[in-house]
Amino acid sequence: MSSVTSSWRERRQAARTRRALDLAVARSSSPAMRDDLLTLSNSSQFTNALR
Repeated sequence: MSSVTSSWRERRQAARTRRALDLAVARSSSPAMRDDLLTLSNSSQFTNALR
């Protein structure tokens, strides 16, 4: 697989993950759950996976 294809797939996966996380935050039933999701999304391990 070419590096262009790999890069495109990684960007698409990152976009799907961001959209899923945004939806989960919007649908969260409590402020605590929202805080946990936001903490997860801002963690270095998670953000590095999206790059």
